[in-house]
Amino acid sequence: MATDVRLKEQLPELTDRIVESYLETGATHHLGHCPLPHIDAIIQIGEDVKEILFPGYRRRENLHMGNVMYHVGNLIDNLHDRLTVQICRALRHAYDLEHGVQCDQKRKIDFEAEGQKKAIAFLESLPEMRQLLSTDAQAALDGDPAARSLDEIIFCYPGFEAVTIHRMAHRLYELDVPLIPRILAECSHSRTGIDIHPGANIGPSFFIDHGTGVVIGETCDIAAGVKVYQGVTLGALSFPKDENGEIIRGQKRHPTIEENVVIYANATILGGDTIIGRNSVIGASVSLMKSVPANTVVTIEKPNLRFREAG
Repeated sequence: MATDVRLKEQLPELTDRIVESYLETGATHHLGHCPLPHIDAIIQIGEDVKEILFPGYRRRENLHMGNVMYHVGNLIDNLHDRLTVQICRALRHAYDLEHGVQCDQKRKIDFEAEGQKKAIAFLESLPEMRQLLSTDAQAALDGDPAARSLDEIIFCYPGFEAVTIHRMAHRLYELDVPLIPRILAECSHSRTGIDIHPGANIGPSFFIDHGTGVVIGETCDIAAGVKVYQGVTLGALSFPKDENGEIIRGQKRHPTIEENVVIYANATILGGDTIIGRNSVIGASVSLMKSVPANTVVTIEKPNLRFREAG
């Protein structure tokens, strides 16, 4: 196909208009500032952490107790350096945003040192994270008769993938690392269809079955042994605002789910004061905005079905 040179001559003028728009809508570009965390680098960090959490399942094959220490040590050393850089960028950006500081201005805080401290604290949490995830994998195996092995859970289950990324993102969230937890969470969301805010506090033996469309809000508290099916929303009611019309942040907006609760498909539970008592069962498509006592089954009455002859 021949190229129309006259049409291509419009491109420099188009470029000028696009660049001019950067001046008109300055809030949606990051020009002339210090580098932000790099999305691809953060995604790769997440993949490397999974390589440590589940050795032998991903990139490196033929691992055994004779060589796994070298493999993990190399990953940890490399992760330390890359995590420090990305956390440093996130901390500096948050500080600059809050204080109106430009990239070339001096700051009293050593962000590289702070980034290293938080990177080390995150890496130190990996043994505990492995223990938590082992309970999640076992809960999936115990809770799904279609599952044949823990290997199948680790390889194939989107719910387990989402929980794995959440355990990482939540630890970074606890360490007050800006941006990076949300980047990890949204990457997981795009891959699994499961949207878990990094702030959600989730206990051991958590199982999301099927998973597509699950939404878990920032201030959710989920105790041990909870099982959730596809389409479940653990969300907020309307957000309170201050006298200036700004959303009031930092309040508990999402429900508390106690031990061994089962929440079936497409149920919706809303509100920071809503508590679902232990050992309760919330049926499919139930909508709740008030608390439920322990050992309670909540269902919607079945509609009457009508059958008639076709034709």
